Amino acid sequence: MPAPPTFDPAFDALVTPVLRADRDGRVVACNQAFARWLGVSQKRLPDQPLVALEVEGDGLRRALEGLEEADGPRRLRRVALAFLGGEPRFADVWLAREPGGAILLEAHPVDEFPGEDPAQALPLALSAALKGLAHELRNPLAGLRGAAQLLARRAGDGESRELVDLIASEVQRLSQLVDQLLSPAPPRPHEPLNIHGVLEQVVRLAEQEAGWAVRLVRDYDPSLPPLRGDPDRLTQAVWNLVRNAIQAGAANVTLRTRAEFGARIGEQVHALALRMEIGDDGRGVPESLAEQIFLPLVSGRADGSGLGLAMAQQVAREHGGSLGYRSRPGHTVFTLLLPLSDGGDGPDPGPEGDPVQ
Repeated sequence: MPAPPTFDPAFDALVTPVLRADRDGRVVACNQAFARWLGVSQKRLPDQPLVALEVEGDGLRRALEGLEEADGPRRLRRVALAFLGGEPRFADVWLAREPGGAILLEAHPVDEFPGEDPAQALPLALSAALKGLAHELRNPLAGLRGAAQLLARRAGDGESRELVDLIASEVQRLSQLVDQLLSPAPPRPHEPLNIHGVLEQVVRLAEQEAGWAVRLVRDYDPSLPPLRGDPDRLTQAVWNLVRNAIQAGAANVTLRTRAEFGARIGEQVHALALRMEIGDDGRGVPESLAEQIFLPLVSGRADGSGLGLAMAQQVAREHGGSLGYRSRPGHTVFTLLLPLSDGGDGPDPGPEGDPVQ
């Protein structure tokens, strides 16, 4: 069997991932940097259709259809590429036709979740102002609660009682919101846990709330090692993500876990990390909120508090991880990355080798 085509040694020496395809769009060869980046052997890529590497959408196919040698290189932003169902890798891609019609693809890897972390972009002054506002609201709310209780004793007819109950319930909701802003749950020492136990607790909560209206799909990796964390905080964070999917009209919600090697979280690379994905087929994140979805008090629903995603983001940070998402109508995925190996700063993980709880 002949050896697979290779690049000129000069291409193989490049640190930039580069791939060559023939004029019909079938891969001829790639350099070592491309194979390492995509997580596949150089021998497996030749003869694969180039467009089959794109995970979502058809931007690559459309670009290739209109690509002519005379046009010069064409750039595609944030293309998700993977080999036969592997983990997607994100890159800005340059495409060019070589003399003779062959195609050269150059990939410039980018972070999966673009842009600055929205929660970190929230100015400290605004954060302090929110806490100050919450504190000032406490006294008026206490007065409203007392007045509602007095009115409830005097209300004679059913309609009046109904209105008083409405006032009381809304005052209670605002009071809980204020309490969450002023008194977030304090962190506690992390302990070894099985992340699938956390997910099963969330599944039970979701089944109680949604009943048969939503299909919950488990896609777990049973080989994952224990994670050090706070089970209650993680349960609340994941439940917030699943409940958002349910409230966005999803008919199917998938809870998926995988191990990710060499995961970059912020400025740090971790040898091993947990990749948890909560996917749904609901309405998706409104475009108007795309850049603000993790900010406190930002919600796409009239009855939403806007604290669920902000809290989930905070829990991710408490565990040295990150939370991001990608969304379009009918397909939304929130991804939680949590280090499974010692990531440096953060709560004291305790002694190594403790049994799984």
